Amino acid sequence: MATLLYNNLPTRRSPRAFNTVLNELLREGLQPQDKPAASFVPQADILESEQGFELHLALPGVAKEDLKIDFQEGRLIISGERKTPATEENGPKFRRIETSFGTFSRTFRLPETVDVTGIDAQLADGLLRVTLPFDSKKVSKHQIEVR
Repeated sequence: MATLLYNNLPTRRSPRAFNTVLNELLREGLQPQDKPAASFVPQADILESEQGFELHLALPGVAKEDLKIDFQEGRLIISGERKTPATEENGPKFRRIETSFGTFSRTFRLPETVDVTGIDAQLADGLLRVTLPFDSKKVSKHQIEVR
């Protein structure tokens, strides 16, 4: 005969979320930085639709003039720089830095079905949107009807 135990005591939860407690614990262990890093890796999202792919790169504070987008040997290379705000000797100084500054570079291998000549890029509100349309002449999927 098996014994089944049931605990009817309410579960106790911390009034703060676990993520908040973990973040506080990790921040206390890290030394605060007073100088920005020399490079960073921006976050990217890739979406696919019937027309092609769309690449979103989070680049707040990056000017269009500081961006470079190249295509070579089947790879899309996006590079640039987010410049550190100028600090004067008598002006405000960094006490804590959580924002990333410096140079960055991301490389994405593109499938052969992308029309390289139709690639378009727009930077607005800190989000770089790169449109990668499919080449209508190169088909990656085709269903064959059985007769």
